[in-house]
Amino acid sequence: MGRAFEYRKAAKEKRWANMSRVFPKLSRAITMAAKEGGADPDLNPKLRTMIINAKAENMPKDNIDAAIKRAEGKDADTISEVNYEGKGPHGVLLFVECATDNNTRTVANVKSYFNKAGGQVLQNGSLEFMFSRKAVFEFKKTDDMELEELELSLIDAGLEEIEEDDGTIYVYGKYTDFGSLNTALEELGIELTKANLQRVPNSPVEFSDEEIADIEKLIDKLEDDEDVQAVYSNIA
Repeated sequence: MGRAFEYRKAAKEKRWANMSRVFPKLSRAITMAAKEGGADPDLNPKLRTMIINAKAENMPKDNIDAAIKRAEGKDADTISEVNYEGKGPHGVLLFVECATDNNTRTVANVKSYFNKAGGQVLQNGSLEFMFSRKAVFEFKKTDDMELEELELSLIDAGLEEIEEDDGTIYVYGKYTDFGSLNTALEELGIELTKANLQRVPNSPVEFSDEEIADIEKLIDKLEDDEDVQAVYSNIA
């Protein structure tokens, strides 16, 4: 997948190793999922996958339960999802997903990060056709797992693409097929390591290592913000 992918992967793992930053973000994601589809993971696929992601980051069960319980309280009503689109160093395009209880604070922070990096926040909808929203699932490949058989088993559930990288299998589908793909993987007895909705660039761009280093500085700033849930770029 190239040096850019490896650079991003290593940098992201380094950032997410900071539990004091990760757990609050995961907690908000769980609360939002429970608020949206109910507090029972068996009846709420999105919540079920958020819990899987939290467990993959070693988030304690007490923290997970507390986040679900918060969905039933008044605090959950103050949290809203808001997205920002922007252009960063070297023309990179960034899509920033946030969960916030203070829109004024969040937009001021996001604009500040872009401005200091020599970029700018764009009008919402500017990158609508630059990214596609995809359901993405990750899990470890086992010795008895055949990619071709797995592909055939998942086509009816909405599979668009399946690939393997260093012992990890990635399954992609339309975001509207998230639930059906999640159910199909569960029925196959596959233990997911991560599952989420991602924004995949339709026209990825190659950047040099030096350019990526500049871009990463902005992404680091964004992902350090407690309101930012995810940052997606058009890096190839």
